[in-house]
Amino acid sequence: MSSLIKRYTKQGIIIDLLLLVALGGLVVGVTAPLLSLEKLYFFENTVSLFSTVTGLFVQKEWFLFFIIAIFSLCIPIIKIASLLLIVNVEYKKGSFLDKTLHVIETLGKWSMLDVFVVALLLVSVKLGVLAKVEVHYGLYVFAASVLLTMGLSFWIYHLSKKNHRDERLKAHPPTFT
Repeated sequence: MSSLIKRYTKQGIIIDLLLLVALGGLVVGVTAPLLSLEKLYFFENTVSLFSTVTGLFVQKEWFLFFIIAIFSLCIPIIKIASLLLIVNVEYKKGSFLDKTLHVIETLGKWSMLDVFVVALLLVSVKLGVLAKVEVHYGLYVFAASVLLTMGLSFWIYHLSKKNHRDERLKAHPPTFT
């Protein structure tokens, strides 16, 4: 069995490049300012995802620290790295990489992006009277990276299914008598 990039070279190259764009977008989205809070016209606080996680660690808010760090930092990086391996490394149906792809495709629908956006909306609604909330480009870059990764995992999943089907047909061609 050949890797997806060997079997579908053009699509594989495009997927690899887009995965690298998603990884770059993730790095920018995590480190760039997400939003600014202006409280009582005197105090302004601009936060990034990284500064939020760091602040939770310093304040020893362990539960929130682990939830946000795992779902917003670790899992997206692991997902992109896994997708790069799935595209570029040979694997067979039922192997660890094949099972990983199925897990990514299944859990990808439950991405933390929606939870993250809802949390930001709740903050902005609750603080509407007390504070002014301004959204920055980091939120858009982070969201674009997550959405791009979701789309690429869908594309890779269907390309992999096609590859398995083609391999099965090549190994056992239909006979017509």
